[in-house]
Amino acid sequence: MRDWLDVSVIPGGLPSVGRNAGARLAATPYVLFIDADVVLHDRTLLRRGLEKMHRRKLHCLTTNIWCPDGDWRDHILYAGNNLFQYAGAWVKPFATGMFMLFDKGRFDELGGFNENALFAEDYLLSKRISPRRFGIVSGNVCTTNRRFRRMGHARMATLFLRTAMNSWNESYFLRDHSYWR
Repeated sequence: MRDWLDVSVIPGGLPSVGRNAGARLAATPYVLFIDADVVLHDRTLLRRGLEKMHRRKLHCLTTNIWCPDGDWRDHILYAGNNLFQYAGAWVKPFATGMFMLFDKGRFDELGGFNENALFAEDYLLSKRISPRRFGIVSGNVCTTNRRFRRMGHARMATLFLRTAMNSWNESYFLRDHSYWR
């Protein structure tokens, strides 16, 4: 696995800037983007993800998100995200920056993350992947409910729905939605 992935933490500004800076340094066939508050409890997840990427010649792969310390509202929202992710995989795939494994060549061809995006830069990039080249590896990554605590469950659910409704409206992602405050 060390031949496929070299792990580094790269400083940046907005996530798209830091992620692109890290990807430029990558000399491996794949790049993995994860959020700072994500924990990989399943020791086989990354290996299985890399094997699936290689075997199916995928361009992007993600997994489910779970919040082990969350309340029922957190569980419903993350379960909804996972459900929409599976449904979207057949038509217009999307992955969150909590776990995005990319084929480095395809990532470079796409130009990486849009550094002008002020919101959902991960969604914006992953929706450009062909459904035939997108995968979801079974299992999950664990995260916190910090976003829900900070912004509220209703506001986060509204942002998620508006993001889906603006899927083809790139200017929506270039506006400030107060997500990073």
